[in-house]
Amino acid sequence: MMEKLIVAGFLALQDYIATHVLTCLVPAFFLAGAIVTFVRKEAIIRYLGEGAGKIKSFSLASISSFMIAACSCTVIPVASGLFYGGAGVGVAFIILWVAPASNILALTYTGTILGSAMVISRIVAALLMAFVIGFVMTAFFGKRDDSDEGIPKVFPGEEEEQIRLIGRNEVVLLVLIVLSLLSPNYFVQKGPYLQKVLVWGGFTLATAVFAMKVLTREQIVAWLRETWWFVRIILPLLLVGVFIVGIIGVLIPEEWIRTWLGGNSLSASFLATMLGAVSYFATMTEAPFVDTLMNLGMGKGPALTLLLTGPGCSLPNWIATARVFGLKRAVVYVITIIILGTLMGWFFGNFIL
Repeated sequence: MMEKLIVAGFLALQDYIATHVLTCLVPAFFLAGAIVTFVRKEAIIRYLGEGAGKIKSFSLASISSFMIAACSCTVIPVASGLFYGGAGVGVAFIILWVAPASNILALTYTGTILGSAMVISRIVAALLMAFVIGFVMTAFFGKRDDSDEGIPKVFPGEEEEQIRLIGRNEVVLLVLIVLSLLSPNYFVQKGPYLQKVLVWGGFTLATAVFAMKVLTREQIVAWLRETWWFVRIILPLLLVGVFIVGIIGVLIPEEWIRTWLGGNSLSASFLATMLGAVSYFATMTEAPFVDTLMNLGMGKGPALTLLLTGPGCSLPNWIATARVFGLKRAVVYVITIIILGTLMGWFFGNFIL
């Protein structure tokens, strides 16, 4: 039995490394490093910092996150890059939640498989959860503390001068990095993984050529230094988490899922939330999985919960979030996700779907 569990862990690790690290995590790390290096921290603080209007900053974070096709692990460098660049903790965790839980790519695929009613419910539930998450995280951790090294502080009374967000060349660089992150999934939704690698390689080569042409040596070194910081902090913990998830997948019997996830009770939604929060789902893989479970008798409420928490949260995400944002923030975030996911599944399952 032990040998079977270890093999399952390594198989999950092998699949993750083979299909996610190169085309997902690598550009995400470069993007995070670029945000910290090139985006003016004063501008981030002005528009997304703790001093910005919550409705405005939370709305901006939520809407922009729909365009980021990222899994729960890939989004961590992006969210942490903004946070350490000066964005508010509520904004950072909204992006950490919405991008994997309800991005445009996953929504399109969900609609194809599960229908428009489930897609609309997923959007509304994700947005409702996003605002609650933002306010909860701000209420608990809105004030920066001394342990947040390198995070710009907001000082009241600063002049409301016009702040330039980023230089023109740096904007083009960020766009190229984003294209290298999103294009493999947007342009190659079917077919061999090699096609995704080729798309990623083309945009990455263009990014490298452009960077060497317009950036100084000092800027490139600073960018790579910030990128390496995210790699060093996040990647080892993600790999450990994926290994553990592979083992958990073997331990959970399929019959248990059929028995306990039927109907739209609070307990069924809670179990679906826990299943989703622990398991790892890459972007778009949650829809066919949920469709299979629904055909076996899974309720619509628990199905919605799993659509949200499956890609939106995972054990690797928990571990890496605790490492990057701190254990207290990670604990409050995960507990909030579990509570909200359970309530959304119960409410939508009984009164909407």
